[in-house]
Amino acid sequence: MTDTGLKESIQQKYGEAARRAQQGGEKGGCCGTSCGCTDPITSNLYGADETTGLPDAAVAASLGCGNPTALIELQPGQTVLDLGSGGGIDVLLSARRVGPTGKVYGLDMTDDMLALARENQRKAGATNVEFLKGEIEHIPLPDASVDVIISNCVINLSADKGRVLREAFRVLKPGGRFAVSDVVVRGEVPEAVRRSMELWVGCVAGALHEDEYRRLLGEAGFGSVDVEPWRVYTVDDARQFLVDAGLDVAATAADVEGKIASAFIRAEKPQACCGPSCCQ
Repeated sequence: MTDTGLKESIQQKYGEAARRAQQGGEKGGCCGTSCGCTDPITSNLYGADETTGLPDAAVAASLGCGNPTALIELQPGQTVLDLGSGGGIDVLLSARRVGPTGKVYGLDMTDDMLALARENQRKAGATNVEFLKGEIEHIPLPDASVDVIISNCVINLSADKGRVLREAFRVLKPGGRFAVSDVVVRGEVPEAVRRSMELWVGCVAGALHEDEYRRLLGEAGFGSVDVEPWRVYTVDDARQFLVDAGLDVAATAADVEGKIASAFIRAEKPQACCGPSCCQ
């Protein structure tokens, strides 16, 4: 699969999800291809106290695998960047916490998602928010301009995750923090799953092994790296992914038992220069 083909597939899937959310669908989409609201990856991620007051479409378009805003303490006045911000739920939640003196950027490459996010921003009355069009491999912000980077089940979709992490390192200020939710692999996964475009777009096939995630973060210059699987998926959870991809469930399901998980991933950009790009 080419990088261009992957991006086109992602834009198509998430554009459709944005349009469904705008039309009042119960759920804009999920990680699987037809899993609906019972999807084990995207379900039960936010409490009612968090979603109260948010536009319904922002909640409906949430396609993540965790709640990155719960991973990290945000302070008034901080600048936050959400990589792959989708309908804007994590941007709007962060905007509440950094307050009017802070700023939250949402970065997305899909026009329909950006349109939905900006409409959700308008409905929420969030004046400290800006949505940017761009790719997470090429973040359109200056060096050392962000205090905190969050992301929700998006980095795994990139064909060049090392580049994403180097870019995240570049735009963080010294001492800045990286706190994302993502899908990770905890063992060997059958090649048939890896080859499936639908599963790649649906969060699973592009997932890194947890050790590889640690390695790439370290190579980018990050310290204090922690990868914490918090929701490990069973054969029954994976069954729908395999069916959606046209794979033989009986032959494949046992091979993915307990090997795919949603994880909290945290790291920090050191105060002193010690990475390949921090002194540029």
